[in-house]
Amino acid sequence: MSATADHAEERTNPATRLGFEPGQVVQEIGYDEDVDQDLRDGIESVIGQDLVDEEYDDVADVVLLWFRDEDGDLTDALVDAIGLLEDGGTIWLLTPKTGRDGYIEPSDINDAAQTAGLSQTRSISAAKDWSGSRLVAPKR
Repeated sequence: MSATADHAEERTNPATRLGFEPGQVVQEIGYDEDVDQDLRDGIESVIGQDLVDEEYDDVADVVLLWFRDEDGDLTDALVDAIGLLEDGGTIWLLTPKTGRDGYIEPSDINDAAQTAGLSQTRSISAAKDWSGSRLVAPKR
C-alpha cells in the first residue's frame, strides 16, 4: 500500500487512528445497543478477526471498554480490565461525548485511571458519539 493509501485509510477508518494492528486480540467489555457499530466493524477489519466478548478466557492485547456514567464504578471497571490484558497491553476507554447520556467528566476519567494504576496517554474523538482515552498499565 502506498503512503497516500495509508493516509486515506487512516482518515476513513477510525480504528486505524486508534492504533489497532492486524492480529491483535481485542476484548470488548460494556457492549450495548448504543455502541458505535462503524467503529467496531473498523476494528474488526484492521485486526482481521472478530472482537472477543466478556466470556473470553485468555489475555487480550487490547481491552475495548465502553463505559457510561450509570455503568457503576469506573475505577473498579478499569482494575477488572487490567486483569484481562497481556503485559504491555492497552485499554481503550470509550465514553459518551459531552452532552450525551452517560457523559463522564475528563477529570473523573483521569482520577479513576490513576487510582487503577493506569496512565492516560492519548484522548481522541473515537466516533460520532464517543470519546476515547488510551490507557496503559506500567510494565510488570
